Amino acid sequence: MDYSLAALKVLSFQLMEARQTPSQNALTLGGILFQRAWMQGVLISVFDDNRLILDDGTGTVELSLTGEFRLRRWDVGMYVMVVGGYILRAGQLPMIKVHKMVDLSASPDREALWYLEVIEAYRLFYMPLIEVDDE
Repeated sequence: MDYSLAALKVLSFQLMEARQTPSQNALTLGGILFQRAWMQGVLISVFDDNRLILDDGTGTVELSLTGEFRLRRWDVGMYVMVVGGYILRAGQLPMIKVHKMVDLSASPDREALWYLEVIEAYRLFYMPLIEVDDE
């Protein structure tokens, strides 16, 4: 994992536009290289100790838990923040291999604020990069 590449704050529907880069072990989204995605949403399915489904209001993503995150109890209805490696899978739900996961259920305003954070990140950080690539 190349930690010099930022974890993009994204919504599920945006991940559907991600493409594998030919020369690097990375993906591109609108000209921005990334390997990790940063998302928030509600857990809607818990299959076993290592597979969950997250719904962020724009779509769903499968979460693959490893290490310490498999030991924790995750319940349907929890509002969580997730950061992890994005795995592009044709014909299947997008998947995030979880590196960090935090239960934010105790903060009821987090969901509304998350959408604003994603918009702000795009306006301040991602859009200038996209405009440079178009020139």
